[in-house]
Amino acid sequence: MAEQHDIAPRAVVFDMDGLLLDSEVLSMEALVLAGCDLGMDLPDAFCRSLIGLPLDQCRVVIGERYGAGLPLDRYIALHAERLAEIVATGRLALKRGARELLDVLDRRHLPRAIATSSNRVRAMHHLGLVGIADRFDAIVTRDDVSRGKPHPEPFLTAAARLGVRPADCLALEDSHNGVRAAYAAGMRVIMVPDLLTADDDMRAMAWRIETSLHGVAEWLASLGPADI
Repeated sequence: MAEQHDIAPRAVVFDMDGLLLDSEVLSMEALVLAGCDLGMDLPDAFCRSLIGLPLDQCRVVIGERYGAGLPLDRYIALHAERLAEIVATGRLALKRGARELLDVLDRRHLPRAIATSSNRVRAMHHLGLVGIADRFDAIVTRDDVSRGKPHPEPFLTAAARLGVRPADCLALEDSHNGVRAAYAAGMRVIMVPDLLTADDDMRAMAWRIETSLHGVAEWLASLGPADI
């Protein structure tokens, strides 16, 4: 019998920011710039703690940290403005190996979805800019679920839209909160770290840790037919 790691999935569910798109670094830059606009210094470590969280949860974390000292609505709006300005300069790019991996999925006829913490407008805009919006069978955004990551609902919703059991799906994530969400959904998870490293908790939850999507593509290409 094949090792469970070597059994091909029946579908793949991708995170978006930091996994498919090299956008987390842009978002972190926008967080710092928005703080500067308000005369506040937001430490890099604090900004990284927001990675993988949907906006509503980011608001909670920021509010708990800064309280009334930070005009929260204005800060959130400034972050969105700053991020849009950065993206408009052409700096948004696909992560290494993204197209190669999608090509492997095409050859294997594997359905695929996105489960992202971004809202639908931003997700579709960014996916359109890099030219891959039409390469997914389903795109689940924060607007499509009642609870965002690290709750498993985004991944469960993606599996349901693909018509595949969560246990038969492979989830690809870069963030700790995303790995927690996919693991809680009962999916096999490959972590491809971006701005956050894989700590002991991540290694315990992830089936594999890869340094890039190239590694994921090579692994999937080496497997036999999807036979879960």
